[in-house]
Amino acid sequence: MMITRNRAGLKYYQFETLLFDELTQAVFSRLGGTSPSPWKSLNLGGTVGDDPDRVQNNEDKLLGAIGYSSRQLSQVHQVHSAKVEVVAEPNNKQPGLPQADAMITNKPGILLLMRYADCVPIFFYDPVKKAAGIAHAGWQGTVKEIAFVTVKEMEKHFGTNPSDLITGIGPSIGPDHYQVGIDVIDAVKKAFGDNWDRVLTPGPDDVKFNLWKANEISLRKAGVLDIETAGICTGCSVVEWFSHRRENGKNWKICCSYWAYLNNGYNELPRIESYQGTD
Repeated sequence: MMITRNRAGLKYYQFETLLFDELTQAVFSRLGGTSPSPWKSLNLGGTVGDDPDRVQNNEDKLLGAIGYSSRQLSQVHQVHSAKVEVVAEPNNKQPGLPQADAMITNKPGILLLMRYADCVPIFFYDPVKKAAGIAHAGWQGTVKEIAFVTVKEMEKHFGTNPSDLITGIGPSIGPDHYQVGIDVIDAVKKAFGDNWDRVLTPGPDDVKFNLWKANEISLRKAGVLDIETAGICTGCSVVEWFSHRRENGKNWKICCSYWAYLNNGYNELPRIESYQGTD
């Protein structure tokens, strides 16, 4: 069950199991920004036609709502890969961002920020080694098992024991809204083997792919025991979430909601209300 927050006019969510004093994590909705349609409204995508000043305004508002600075940001160029970037220092505003779809760090004071519009945000925290990570899993990242690879990279670089990890599978396109074609079906069957029928649901007219369950399987395979699944479908409410699929791709995949995973010491945020349900 995720906890909803409202601050500075922005609405965001936090995983209940990841509420640690030394950790701040936030999943932002699209609400409360300054951009008009079709980017309405908390758009941070700078290459989709939105005014650069509005985009910067949105970023400043997002960071200000949780008490952080752009000097602490680390980002990557997301390419639907299984590449994990080990982050030792912030890289915001630097040219030539590394290509990757996960970031991990054990350095306090670094904010890991990634972009999503239906794809799955996966959060990782090792309270023993004080290491954190975030991954971006669309269908390609899911079949490449970015969740599994991220756990293994945390083992390699930080000495993480997978059974110590607390993880969260965030708001993303749900199994009732994610119809896939034959190319995806074949890739899923190849990646998940005998488990394919746990993640693909054939219907009379289409086949749907359960990204939540697929990434849970990958995390379990890596040895993770503690997994919180938000159960919030971005396709169910385009008022609150950017959804590339439900909005017919008009926002492109870059113009999307942003989710920050922040490893920066304790930042007290007031509990407003609890979200319950699956839509």
